[in-house]
Amino acid sequence: MPYTKITENVGYRSLRLLEEVGKVSLLAWETVRGIARGQVNIKLTLDQMVKIGVESLPLALVTSAFVGMVFAMQIAGEFVKFGAGNYVGGVMGIGIARELGPAITGIVVAARVAASITAELGTMKVTEQIDALRALGSSPVRYLVIPRFLAAMTMLPLLTIFANVVGFIGGYLVATYVSKVNPVEYIANARRLLLLWDIYGGLLKTVLFGMIIAIIACYRGLHTYGGAKGVGEATTSSVVTTLISLFVVNYFLSILFFK
Repeated sequence: MPYTKITENVGYRSLRLLEEVGKVSLLAWETVRGIARGQVNIKLTLDQMVKIGVESLPLALVTSAFVGMVFAMQIAGEFVKFGAGNYVGGVMGIGIARELGPAITGIVVAARVAASITAELGTMKVTEQIDALRALGSSPVRYLVIPRFLAAMTMLPLLTIFANVVGFIGGYLVATYVSKVNPVEYIANARRLLLLWDIYGGLLKTVLFGMIIAIIACYRGLHTYGGAKGVGEATTSSVVTTLISLFVVNYFLSILFFK
């Protein structure tokens, strides 16, 4: 009997997962189709670009700076011990451009923006504002989803550029002043080993990250039920689902782009 219960539970959860993936995919398709048809509200999109990008910039910069410093502290000390201190700059550049910059930016935006979007749209859902929008003949996708989708996929690469620069500078300061790596060798090795594709590949990752964050957050918000409690549960679910999705997608993109 317990085994039957476990099997039923696994089957039920698997079906629910497939159903959720299907609904999210349909929302993504409807969003992309709306953009292709020119259903873009420029003013709303610019407003969301400020909320998603500009307001997330300080947090992204502080986080990337300290992550870069910690990363440099860990690798520089070990490299210097084995007489390979001149390679620290190259390793820092590649690590930040390929992985740390995009990943940290994605995590920061997912934690901050996904929660905000889901809470906002969820509140509109439970207070029947979205139903009123449909009753007036307006599309929630056009006015609520598309601006956030475009803003996220546009601003995440820009945030990542700033995060990469700040993280690299933070690593430079720690490597040269704490671990006594030659500053000229640090820069020269970074220029020699870091390829343009490392930078472009990392930025392309964040375009996809932005799409994932916006679509999942909007989906959770538009499918919120149960009043204030439902909004809280949807917000938590949105952040968790978004972060897990980013980690999984990042792994496969890293294999595709850099292996």
